[in-house]
Amino acid sequence: MLQRCLDLLAPALAQPGAVVVDCTLGLGGHSEALLSTFPSARLIGLDRDKEALRLSGERLAPFGDRAELVHAVYDELPEVLDRLGIAKVQGVLFDLGVSSMQLDEADRGFAYAQDAPLDMRMDQTTGVSAAEVLNTYAPGELVRILRQYGEEKQAKRIVSAVVREREKEPFSNSARLVELIRDSLPQAAKRTGGNPAKRTFQALRIEVNGELSVLEAAIPAAVKALAVEGRIAVLSYHSLEDRLVKQVFAAGAATTAPPGLPVVPERYQPRLKLLTRGAELPTEEEIAENRRAAPARLRGAQRIREESP
Repeated sequence: MLQRCLDLLAPALAQPGAVVVDCTLGLGGHSEALLSTFPSARLIGLDRDKEALRLSGERLAPFGDRAELVHAVYDELPEVLDRLGIAKVQGVLFDLGVSSMQLDEADRGFAYAQDAPLDMRMDQTTGVSAAEVLNTYAPGELVRILRQYGEEKQAKRIVSAVVREREKEPFSNSARLVELIRDSLPQAAKRTGGNPAKRTFQALRIEVNGELSVLEAAIPAAVKALAVEGRIAVLSYHSLEDRLVKQVFAAGAATTAPPGLPVVPERYQPRLKLLTRGAELPTEEEIAENRRAAPARLRGAQRIREESP
């Protein structure tokens, strides 16, 4: 959905001196397209993964000082902009979830289709690994994580098996966890929804990286950083992310006036205009070209008014 993201951001980035933030830099594909499509734009790229920063830095080197790459989690956007002396930006892009690099590097432990150490940290220099979560969290907390972040209906069954097995030997690799999940689920649950480990791996990844709490702070911060007429585009890959983005955009696009006012004063007027009708989905052609795009949901919004004092 890269072209659609570019189209959504284009009216804001076509102006001279526009600043756009790629909050999820990854391997730099989106950033490269932004810099190529908008030759007068300056790009700030954020990523918590140092290897991603190194690789994208090589990719974006031809653009020189038009690209500034920063080691940061995207909820740190206000601090990054303050440090760079940037008051407002014209565009913000989020491509949430796991990057292709992280999925394809077996030793990161994100993919359930191959055996690997259960790490799942996007920034491998800090935080607890997925193995530590499995081996040390209380059973009730594990059930909550699987239900809340993975929407796993069989959370209790899986956690009971995890607790039983970790007492024999701590978890360290993904293959053992995948096998345990397969053995724990009833036959009916195995027949639907793809790999039965998918939801548990998603839940662990979200917990390890604090993804939802980070996103909960990052989306409002990004909206606040937009100049009037600035635009934001967000690609999310599961319903929890998309719901959070939808709520922030809907709140910004709604009036805050008390009911019954005959005329709505300026300070109560909406701050955002929605640019997408609901969440836009990838086309069949895009999914055929890249199956990882299948669950993508795109939402866009435009800043139409400053914050009320």
